[in-house]
Parts: sequence; structure tokens; C-alpha cells
Amino acid sequence: MAKTALFAAKQNEPCPECGAELVIRSGRHGPFLGCSNYPDCQFIRPLKTLADGHVVKVLEGQTCPKCQSTLVLRQGRYGMFVGCINYPECDHTEVIDKPDETTLSCPQCGHGKLLQRKSRFGKAFYSCDRYPECQFTINNKPVAGQCEYCRYPLLMEKRTANGVKLFCASKICAKPALNDKEDDE
Repeated sequence: MAKTALFAAKQNEPCPECGAELVIRSGRHGPFLGCSNYPDCQFIRPLKTLADGHVVKVLEGQTCPKCQSTLVLRQGRYGMFVGCINYPECDHTEVIDKPDETTLSCPQCGHGKLLQRKSRFGKAFYSCDRYPECQFTINNKPVAGQCEYCRYPLLMEKRTANGVKLFCASKICAKPALNDKEDDE
């Protein structure tokens, strides 16, 4: 038996092409709505009718700074955000979870500050706030300090089997800080 025939549920909605009932079917890309008269009628529609950035809640009393329309809370691919109700005519968006700014300056460009950001998978990383001009990133928490070996102006915390240790943030050096080696001697 084919995988697409394993899962079919009634939706009680008429097919816009032939008037037969639409049913939920399962395909290799996930569930979808299809006509019950298949293969005579080949109408299909994605089950998820809400596209990326669908409106969750209208934020009454808050206006868009670009077009003075109402702002809405939207659910997008990377989480919740605030946007204009007139999208796509007005493309104003605001991030709900602002990145946490550290007081540490970027060791690569020297001008920007390091920000804690989240990847699309939810994992935290630190990058320069001057992106895309400066593309410095590290995956571990940055710590103020200087590497004793290469004089790189930033250290980072790493969890090891012996606990949390400080390492050089330079990808070329990456040696442990000297104060952590004292317990080995």
C-alpha cells in the first residue's frame, strides 16, 4: 500500500473544481488537502493556509512609524515579531527579543560591540553588532581578557569535563588560559 493512501481524513469542505469533498491526505512533503475524486479531479491545496508572518494579534493603540497604520503581532519562520498590518506595502518590522548587548568590543574590527544572538535553531552565539561589515562570531560566551600566548584581546568560556575553563577566542590559537593550568602543576 502506498504511503499517500495510508492517511486520509474528511475535512467537510467542497472541492472548488468539481464539488466533491476535500480530504486530508499525506504525501512525501507532509499533509495536504486533496479532492476525494482523485484521480478524476486533481485539485490539491496546502493544508497550512497561513503563510509565513501570519497575524496572531492586533496591537491596538500602537502605530507604524512608516505609514501610521496599526501594528500587529506576527508568527514567522524564526519566531514572533511585530510588523505593520499593511504588509507587503509597508515592510516595517520590530524584533521582540532584542539581542543582549555585552560591554565587550569586537576583537576583529575594534569598533563594534558583541551581541548575544540566536540561530534559527535556537542556539545562542555572539557576534559583532556591525554585521555585515564585520562578520566576527563565536559560539561560546565571551570574557574580557587577553590570551597570554598570542595576545588576542578576547577569551571565551567553554564547558569541559573538568568544569568551566577559559580559552583564547582566536580560532588560530584556541589555547587554554594560563590561570587554568595552575591546578595541573
